[in-house]
Amino acid sequence: MPAPVIQMRTPAETALIERFEREKSSLPGAKDARAAAFARFEKAGLPGRRVESYHYTDIRNLMRSVAPEVPVEGELIHSQHVGVEGIPVVTFANGRLQSASGMIGAAKLEQLDAALLAGAAELGTALGAANDAIVDINTAFASKGAFISVPAGEKASLHLAFVDHHDSAFAVHSRVVVSVGAGAEVLLYESHEGPDNLPYQANKVVELLISEGAKVQHIRLNISGNKALALSTLAASLGADAELMSLGFTSGAETSRHQVFITYAGENAKLDLRGTTMIRGRQHADTTLVVDHAVPHGESRELFKTVVDGEAQGVFQGKIIVRPHAQKTDGQMASNALLLSDEAGMSNKPELEIFADDVVCAHGATCGALDENQLFYLMARGLPRADAEALLVEAFLDEALDAVTHEGLREALAERVHVWLSARKVA
Repeated sequence: MPAPVIQMRTPAETALIERFEREKSSLPGAKDARAAAFARFEKAGLPGRRVESYHYTDIRNLMRSVAPEVPVEGELIHSQHVGVEGIPVVTFANGRLQSASGMIGAAKLEQLDAALLAGAAELGTALGAANDAIVDINTAFASKGAFISVPAGEKASLHLAFVDHHDSAFAVHSRVVVSVGAGAEVLLYESHEGPDNLPYQANKVVELLISEGAKVQHIRLNISGNKALALSTLAASLGADAELMSLGFTSGAETSRHQVFITYAGENAKLDLRGTTMIRGRQHADTTLVVDHAVPHGESRELFKTVVDGEAQGVFQGKIIVRPHAQKTDGQMASNALLLSDEAGMSNKPELEIFADDVVCAHGATCGALDENQLFYLMARGLPRADAEALLVEAFLDEALDAVTHEGLREALAERVHVWLSARKVA
């Protein structure tokens, strides 16, 4: 028999293992969840190209060393350019909730470490059957973040503003757990920003526990610094008749990976999952999702739009799983990409795993350049080529952004598109 292949540990893996041994006794609560998560990581290591779901984003190679986490020093002022009038702002400074625990409208906020110690919050509940090395690292180390609960039947709006900052390379692990009571309605807006020209590592997880009949609209904006390695995860569990619309908007970070894990825990739940990515230069942006239809009568729609310029590389990996007993499932997934330069690249990998026979499921992917006939039409009416291209790109992205029902938030995202396109015209 051939000898087993033994993979040498990287300096980053060794540093993480040594750090967990030092800190595990002092980490707040969730001892069993942390130990199980770290055992999985210690066995598998950082995911690289040999791991199918990380084939296009080799974290093992990208994360050769581990930057130190930094303490919160003083109050950080949230940048107002990502704020939206009418949505209360809750600021996280280097992952830690700045404000004291308390109420914002109907929503109750607690520091994550206090909620874990009190047993009010758990880690990993929304992940269902999903296991992921990056989430396991977050689970093992997360002590900064928040536990947010919205009582049954209430309405709440929150802007979770993550502001990362330090004067040298640093790392951030944060976790936000959101429990939404039966019949409640929640608007949750996340923004993530950090310094340019400073390499930092962010690993952030948001868990949504959405109870029966609740409705959640979740918007995530990534404008991280231009040297950042930004790893983020959204995990959601949908109760019976629950509804979730989630849109991820990415234009920041040198390398980003946003992954989404959705589990249907109750029948007749509905999911509208969307993404808008705009990258240029040598940016790399990966969107990976798994939608697990674990019960009958679930409906899911996934629509992702990616615009790639310069030598940037986009990635979309989407998987819909229909379990054997999840009959009457309706799932549709699409990924569309626009390449604005000859050097731009896009990797599309949509998948279906269907183990039931009474379902309606489909997926599709497109990748191409702007239509020269449409450009000619606009330019023949007096528009410069750069303006004509910008108009077509905005129209391409509008389909994804139209799902945002909050007018101010939709306008803020449209302004982000305009700013990105304006910078491209100047360049």
